[in-house]
Amino acid sequence: MKNLISKFFTAAAILVSAQAVEAQSKVPTEDDYYKIITIPTPEGVLLEVGGVATLPDGRIALSTRRGDIWIIENAAMLSGGTPTYTLFASGLHEPLGLAYKDQALYAAQRGELTKLVDTNGDGKADVYETIYAWPISGHYHEYSFGPKIAPDGSFFVTGNVAFGNEEWWRGESRRPWRGWTMKIHADGTLEPWATGMRSPCGLGMIDGELFYDDNQGDWMGSGGIFHVTKGSFTGHPAGLRWTNQPNSPVKLTTEQLYAKVDPRREKKNGQYVKPENVADEKNPKLLYQIKQDFPETRLPSVWLPHGILGISNSEIIRDETAGKFGPFAGQIFVGDQGQSKVMRVVMEKVKGEFQGVAFDFRSGFQSGVLRMNWGHDGSLYTGETNRGWGSAGTTSSGLQRVVWTGNVPMEMKTVRAMPDGFEIEFTLPVDKSKAEDLSSYMGRSFIYKYHAVYGSPTINDEKLNIKGVKVSEDGLKVRVVIDNLRQYYLHEINVPGIRSKDSNLPVLHATAYYTLNNIPEGAKLPASELSTKKSVVAPAKTTPVKTAATTSSKKAPTYAEIEPLLVKNTCTACHQTNKRQVGPAFADIAKRKYSNERIVQLIYNPEPKNWPEHETPMAPMPQVPKTEALKIASWINSLRIEKAPTP
Repeated sequence: MKNLISKFFTAAAILVSAQAVEAQSKVPTEDDYYKIITIPTPEGVLLEVGGVATLPDGRIALSTRRGDIWIIENAAMLSGGTPTYTLFASGLHEPLGLAYKDQALYAAQRGELTKLVDTNGDGKADVYETIYAWPISGHYHEYSFGPKIAPDGSFFVTGNVAFGNEEWWRGESRRPWRGWTMKIHADGTLEPWATGMRSPCGLGMIDGELFYDDNQGDWMGSGGIFHVTKGSFTGHPAGLRWTNQPNSPVKLTTEQLYAKVDPRREKKNGQYVKPENVADEKNPKLLYQIKQDFPETRLPSVWLPHGILGISNSEIIRDETAGKFGPFAGQIFVGDQGQSKVMRVVMEKVKGEFQGVAFDFRSGFQSGVLRMNWGHDGSLYTGETNRGWGSAGTTSSGLQRVVWTGNVPMEMKTVRAMPDGFEIEFTLPVDKSKAEDLSSYMGRSFIYKYHAVYGSPTINDEKLNIKGVKVSEDGLKVRVVIDNLRQYYLHEINVPGIRSKDSNLPVLHATAYYTLNNIPEGAKLPASELSTKKSVVAPAKTTPVKTAATTSSKKAPTYAEIEPLLVKNTCTACHQTNKRQVGPAFADIAKRKYSNERIVQLIYNPEPKNWPEHETPMAPMPQVPKTEALKIASWINSLRIEKAPTP
């Protein structure tokens, strides 16, 4: 009997040990650390969330694109209870923002900032007060966003540009203060604040400073977060039309800007021609060059590379949960409507200007993430919509919340600029032997064009020359010394070889994007303190991708073979194989019966007129190597199913 018990415990110990090894070998996912919980909505209620506000008593207020405001009790579904929805207000004109102040809700409608108050305590607004109304032309793209409440109690609101009639691709400001940030005081007076905005969906007040994010488009090479001070110009020229107004804090004129950069207003056969990217352009204009001529120009504090860290950036919100949301207290979270996800950003001030780093954080939301706010329990509420805009999430709307599981992910907590490179801080101590190996790091730097074209390819790409590293005693920080830093450039830093010290965990999101507006002053690390060892890594044994040289020209690559190219070139950010996303499904492209060469041509110079049902035009992608573009085209055409002739 004793031997039997001993054998039982021995077997149990072996089983537990095997399970531990299996658990340790499992590659963690975002879901292991941050759960997405869907909050049910009543039957017949379509939220299409445009604004989220948390009330002092913990209830959640939502504004919807259909003009309603709902108040939700027990949105966190504590103790298994069901959320209760109360219609607080209705009849508004697409309010795309919501804020609470002094027992009232404030919403930015298309044409006004509105105060809504429940004076008799019945749970419904009985006062709809116009704080300030601005003119609109009625163009569909004249969205208004906000408000955000400034430290002095005033409100910040931003206005989208419209688009031209004949030049349907060109953003324009048809009425005063479109393409502007407006500061609206409680007494109903307007103070024009800054211009250069194209589609300023996301606003954020961080330590009393105003930030906004813009989306890729004409004059906007990629998405990015801008620090907006009074009198700033952030790049889009449409709003310069109103700088002749006596109360404009911006003095730069359209004519002055266009004397430095060509607006590309060209006609052929009496018709305007949409400007396209010029491949291999010798001297493209860059936004920092415009800043040298016009100091009021603001560079992005943080670029959000298009197709990687979003395609339609939205809400900017700081973690003020004091650790309830995990190890990123005080950091910034940024939503993205098009890719249905949330990114993480950390900024620092160098030589008087904000700059910083951006990481992926959490994807997989059911619809486009437009608005976010914190619940009293430290969870993150995400209000979602995709009507007319498209999103990776396939439902039309929703309300979800993100909850930290209590497990700390192995992540780059932040990246800081140094005089000779960067300092990477991790959430968990690193394996020192791997962290001191230069093979664990790689990266590049690049920048975007400043031109009238919709979006920009990455240009001036250069591999980072990593000279050495130094790991801190506690294993939480690594200094990475780089001898080819470039001011104003975006630096992509990859750490594929880093592992945590105790659990051998890889970094969950192993790529950081640091926008280096300024290189700090200070002492550089002496060479004697650096580790310069570099292991020789044998190439992984993989099945070679069959190409025209190894197989018949009639045989296209499989999805397994082509997927790495689709991911590398960010195709999957907007396209799926059989389902419409932001762009058409690959299978639908195949039905057009383009030749492989024609598909490559459209990758390099898209023609949005071919897909009028898709609101977001594709940016030119000339950076895709032609050999890769041809492989992708061959695979796309393999999806075409030819119907057999009818007998």
